[in-house]
Amino acid sequence: MLLKKIRSLFKKSRKPEIIVVSGLPRSGTSMMMEILHAGGISLLTDNLRKADQDNPRGYFEWERVKKLSEGNHAWLSDAVGKAVKIIAPLLPYLPDAYQYKVVFMNRNMEEILSSQRKMLQRRGEGPQGVEEEKMKDIFEKNLDSVFQFMNANDNVSYIICDYNDILRDPTEDIEKIRRFLDLESDIDGMVDVVDPALYRQRVS
Repeated sequence: MLLKKIRSLFKKSRKPEIIVVSGLPRSGTSMMMEILHAGGISLLTDNLRKADQDNPRGYFEWERVKKLSEGNHAWLSDAVGKAVKIIAPLLPYLPDAYQYKVVFMNRNMEEILSSQRKMLQRRGEGPQGVEEEKMKDIFEKNLDSVFQFMNANDNVSYIICDYNDILRDPTEDIEKIRRFLDLESDIDGMVDVVDPALYRQRVS
């Protein structure tokens, strides 16, 4: 009877869970959202940002995420039991009302900067070299603050998945994701999402 009561209290005290896909811009977060969807996870997206040359298979975004830094997070209730993409600098603004399981995408920094530059140039907003160095410094500081946040909060658990490794051989990372998220689905469909042809900004 006591054990049953303890389990009941634990169940009631556990916060609702949200899966978060995060990383710096151009780090493979859209690909990861597609992988999770193939694994049977529902996604919180609004399809306002359409697929284009930079992300030909879509962005899988939720526009209201951008309001997190303004304290606008009531929409998080819609993300419970789903996966939502939240860019790395916004993670520290997540409220502690939920449990977050974060799949964090890592990518070679030079590739991130190159991909970002190409995307901005296509939009007529290409940065100059000095601005790119500043961007690198900003990104590195973002990563420091984000990992400090995740390591300091008991309601946040995370794994790091490497974009470059996934494109070379996705099986190991996807199996790691499957265990982390307690997925029962076969990994074959998730692996099939990975398309090496989309790996366009490489450094040797």
